[in-house]
Amino acid sequence: MIYCLNTSTIKPQSLINKIRLVGEAGYDGIELWLNDVWEYVARGGEVTDIEKAIADHGLIVPSVIAMRQWGDLDGWEHQLVLDEARRRFALGARLGAPFIVATPPLEKTETEHLPERYAELLKIGREEGIRPTFEYISFFQSVHTLSKAWEIVQVTDDEDATLIIDAFHNWNSGSTESELRSIPVDKISHYHIDDADPVKPAGTQTDPDRVMPGDGQIDLKAETTALKEMGYDGTVSLELFSESWWKIDPKETLRIGLQRMKALFEN
Repeated sequence: MIYCLNTSTIKPQSLINKIRLVGEAGYDGIELWLNDVWEYVARGGEVTDIEKAIADHGLIVPSVIAMRQWGDLDGWEHQLVLDEARRRFALGARLGAPFIVATPPLEKTETEHLPERYAELLKIGREEGIRPTFEYISFFQSVHTLSKAWEIVQVTDDEDATLIIDAFHNWNSGSTESELRSIPVDKISHYHIDDADPVKPAGTQTDPDRVMPGDGQIDLKAETTALKEMGYDGTVSLELFSESWWKIDPKETLRIGLQRMKALFEN
């Protein structure tokens, strides 16, 4: 397994410091948020600085986050979104990422148009050298289950269409292990690992409720075992949005996170 860190896990750190910390902690890769890159450049930095930091620490970039609103708008506003997609895709490709996460609408409940819209993104991705990968969000109004996300990937009927899997969203949406096992392993682009608040019931949790693997109520051993039995041996990112973890020494967060991931996949 290729162990990575989604930088939301140590969000308060500066971008270059995130890259340094992740590299020094022994991770294989770093999953970047493009808004962090834009902010770094806006403050006078250069994209070449980021590229150099990634290379100096021997890291890969499994994917970048994120492309949004491609399923929300119509007409000229949708065209603006496609223009933004091209800009984001080009930056992600420059940073060496094979994938960029494509997030479905937050509030719009209609989903019939999403396969066609996703196909548009895949076409732009081929032109820019990166593959948008479909993500579902368990607390969004549109695509909030694994089965629905997989259905959209299938209906899109494009060889480059893939799905990003997330332990928290699987559990929070009531998605099942059998649904996970029904997905061909070559259609899984990446895996986010996290646990869920140990008290709140499924269906009521959102991003800040994620906790460190092993501290919550998700049966992560069953899910990681299923992935291994399916033949998945790709990239996995620890992805938390926890203020309590942001407040402690990021080196400790990174140490514990890597230890917990390895315990799940290697024991």
